Amino acid sequence: MTKAAPAKPAPPTPRPSIGLALAGGGPLAAVYEIGALAALEESIEGLDLNGLDIYVGISAGGIVAAGLANGITPRQMCRMFIESDVKQAPGTSALKPEILLRPAGAEFRKRLALVPGLFVESLFHYARTRRSLISSFERFKEALPAGIISGEGIHNYLKATFALPGRSNDFRKLRRKLVIVATDLDTGEAVRFGEAPWDAIPVSLAVQASAAVPGLFPPVEIKGHHFVDGAVRKTMHASIALEHGAKLLFCVNPIVAYNAKFHHDAGKLAGGGLLDVLSQTLRAILHSRLETGMASYARRHPDADILLFQPNQDDAELFFTNIFSYSNRRRMCERAYQNTRLMLLERRAELGPKLARHGLKLKLSVLRDTSLTLVHEEVPRGALARLTHALDDLEHCLKVAHWSKE
Repeated sequence: MTKAAPAKPAPPTPRPSIGLALAGGGPLAAVYEIGALAALEESIEGLDLNGLDIYVGISAGGIVAAGLANGITPRQMCRMFIESDVKQAPGTSALKPEILLRPAGAEFRKRLALVPGLFVESLFHYARTRRSLISSFERFKEALPAGIISGEGIHNYLKATFALPGRSNDFRKLRRKLVIVATDLDTGEAVRFGEAPWDAIPVSLAVQASAAVPGLFPPVEIKGHHFVDGAVRKTMHASIALEHGAKLLFCVNPIVAYNAKFHHDAGKLAGGGLLDVLSQTLRAILHSRLETGMASYARRHPDADILLFQPNQDDAELFFTNIFSYSNRRRMCERAYQNTRLMLLERRAELGPKLARHGLKLKLSVLRDTSLTLVHEEVPRGALARLTHALDDLEHCLKVAHWSKE
């Protein structure tokens, strides 16, 4: 009797496509996103934030997305961006605040060079028309700089970081799909760097363009086009990841409108002056657009699970923080880390089934361990700093590994 051939093992079920979309919002956005992502990765079993199928980043979110696509972990980014006054590990370098605060010297010089010609033109116009002196000299508005802070520091820092072994500043050479969105200033259209015909642009330059907040950074010229912040059109552009087939999409939005009614002892925001009014107005606009977008994503992609993580609207400290302070950056990153852990624990009944559909699950023991931290307020320097960080990271990894086995 002929023996039956052994049955062939069934081919492994392909893992559903997983994506990540990161919104912008200035330096505060990157700080919040790094803390939130660190919490997500260590608290969700099976989640590798450096091994996702697609990354979409806007403005400061583009910096974080580009880092993840290049294999830099959230904890490494914490060392590079948040604790930038300590000696870095091999293969990393610090992003110090002064890199982001250099005056736009080239822009100032270009505008200053226009002044003599504009002055002569204005005089001729007034002499010829004999009309209002103010209207004749109105052309002097062209001498105003298009931005006051140079974005070159972002480009140069990322260019050097992505030149290290195992990384790439070329969208086409990355192992994972990365899309950075900026806005064409002359057309108002959103441009996707990382997709043809814009995939030959260096990642670092695309991030600089996406982070060019109007009025703060000069527009970035690329191939005859001038680009500004990608959030001018949409807050997150998460639809790009869904269009590429993502069935599980993690979205992190660091900017929400502050709701002062939760703090009865606090005064009205109008009493805080112009900066508080502008900050709240911008937050409300960005958050409102995000809510509209998220609702439309759910309708157009009913087969995808979209998970949004963002701060609580009653977080006064997040709203009033000075993000350029070393101590505040550390505190805000730790706050994002802890708040995201708490959010995961509180929403476990909702999130658990969604994650399970994609082969992931929450590590409840890790989430319940209140001793876990990401950033320390006081950071020693020199050799002691390196030893302290090494021991802290080792202790942290051992705790997470222990609870993951429970």
